[in-house]
Amino acid sequence: MSEPIRVLVVEDDPVAADAHVMYVDRVPGFTAVGKVHTGAEARRALERTKVDLLLLDLHLPDVHGLQLARSLRAAGHHADVIAVTSARDLSVVREGVSLGVVQYVLKPFTFATLRDRLVRYAEFRGAAGEASGQDEVDRALAALRAPGPVALPKGLSAPTLERVTEALRDAEEGLTAAGVAETVGISRITARRYLEHLVEAGRAGRSPLYGQVGRPELVYRWVRGVERGR
Repeated sequence: MSEPIRVLVVEDDPVAADAHVMYVDRVPGFTAVGKVHTGAEARRALERTKVDLLLLDLHLPDVHGLQLARSLRAAGHHADVIAVTSARDLSVVREGVSLGVVQYVLKPFTFATLRDRLVRYAEFRGAAGEASGQDEVDRALAALRAPGPVALPKGLSAPTLERVTEALRDAEEGLTAAGVAETVGISRITARRYLEHLVEAGRAGRSPLYGQVGRPELVYRWVRGVERGR
């Protein structure tokens, strides 16, 4: 049995880091060997731990993710990189290709999205031996490319998800499902589905609202840091 692919999660947001570790450990053939929150911590971790793949947030408090990747290459570290970011600048994508960035995952994302990227990376990594021709080389490289956008859960739409996300970002004290429903103009049940999707993606948290009669209602809060343009 082959050894699992060892992944170091580099993410400054503690809630998102915990979610990413959980996601990695749910994918067969992968194991999270640690989580760190800064570039300096990542460098120290790589000195003491064998790492095959970095799940790397590009917006770290002490260094940009691509700058970290460049310095790691110069220091002789050869771990591949899956970049995790909210930034959509294609020039950043192009720059990352030369630094060992094999995939980009845009926040917020679901477990299914990351699982797809990890499985494709494992297929690419597992290709061995000498290619018989151009077709085989093309197939190996194609393993890294997703066939198309990963679908949202059934019944959810991207435009409504964006509106729910914006409403939650703008609410410093958080919102209940009823509050989101009123703000966005959807039903309370629908609002809860979108909010739970954001919680599963690690971009929102939830806690009970006490001090009212009956069953406490849940308050959802955006995980701060996303609005900085990762």
